[in-house]
Amino acid sequence: MRASLNVRAFLAAALAAALVVQPALACTGIMLKTTDGSLVHGRTVEFGLTIESSIAVVPRGQAFIGKTPTGDGLKYNAKYGAVGAIAFTDIKLLDGMNETGLAVGAFYFPTFAKYTPVTPDNQSKGLSPADFPNWILTQFASVDEVRKAVQAGEAIITPTVLDKWGTEAPPFHYVVYDKTGASIVIEPIEGRLVMHDNPLGVMTNSPSFDWHMTNLRNYISLSPNNASPVKIDGETFQPLGQGSGMIGLPGDFTPPSRFVRAAIFTATATPSKTAEAGVDQVFHILNNFDIPVGASRDVSDGVVHNDYTMLTTARDPQSLRYYYKSYEDQTIRMVDLKQLDLNAKGIKMVSTKGQQPIADMTSQVK
Repeated sequence: MRASLNVRAFLAAALAAALVVQPALACTGIMLKTTDGSLVHGRTVEFGLTIESSIAVVPRGQAFIGKTPTGDGLKYNAKYGAVGAIAFTDIKLLDGMNETGLAVGAFYFPTFAKYTPVTPDNQSKGLSPADFPNWILTQFASVDEVRKAVQAGEAIITPTVLDKWGTEAPPFHYVVYDKTGASIVIEPIEGRLVMHDNPLGVMTNSPSFDWHMTNLRNYISLSPNNASPVKIDGETFQPLGQGSGMIGLPGDFTPPSRFVRAAIFTATATPSKTAEAGVDQVFHILNNFDIPVGASRDVSDGVVHNDYTMLTTARDPQSLRYYYKSYEDQTIRMVDLKQLDLNAKGIKMVSTKGQQPIADMTSQVK
């Protein structure tokens, strides 16, 4: 009994230490195809610390310089205009879509992300973890173009510490979509960029993408159809209610469980008729991954870090519309790239902060 208690104490201490290393975090991404041949995709944004976010529009020709631990890295100008979300004061798109319909999302990848060390030979190709999605959005029009550029080593991701992200380089991996429905995942593994095809369009966090795809094989018996009654020794056992085909679906907030739910929900969703209706469906599905404040948290040095859904975004590459809503304001807002002057000078921004309006319908029922 004493040995068993010691083992429990050791495991509890190890778990507590692991939680101190990384604050709680969770992000989930999905893609849907509609019956008219359109596709839409979206994601949630969660973190254990409050992220100050804004929606930014990057015009064509905008100049950027990549950050590395030893100074300036890759210098490039935006080939395409783009819209998306930035964090804090670093005006680099972490999640967004460009004028060709190419979309990128950065997702946390703790304990697995290992970036390329900077050397005098590769510094000119260097990008910070936040620069990388911005570079993709402003330079490329298709998943195939991105794949070829990464394979050719046109850029590297360096272990760059970023303001307000902590004392270490934020660990990211990335999902990329284009308007054909092609999708890839790019992960920094042991100092090199590893790519995986992403046929389901689903994305979460650690571990690596190939592990998540293998793990789905544990859940192939799940079904949207209710279980049939079973008769045992003359006694008939009926399902207790709707949803019996999904018994065994993991419901916690860990990345493996969210990946399974996202894959199942998108695979079983009744296809919408249009992209506009598909955007609504994206938000409805992602509502299942909404984390309320307090449900997922850890304590580090006496400080409670609550992991919650700060932002939810959706992208329509057909209409080039970027949608978002925040934890404080569930009103869905939209930026239409087609209505903007993408040759304008300078980056335009709007804060995601807001206050949820409540419609008083009392007069309607008097």
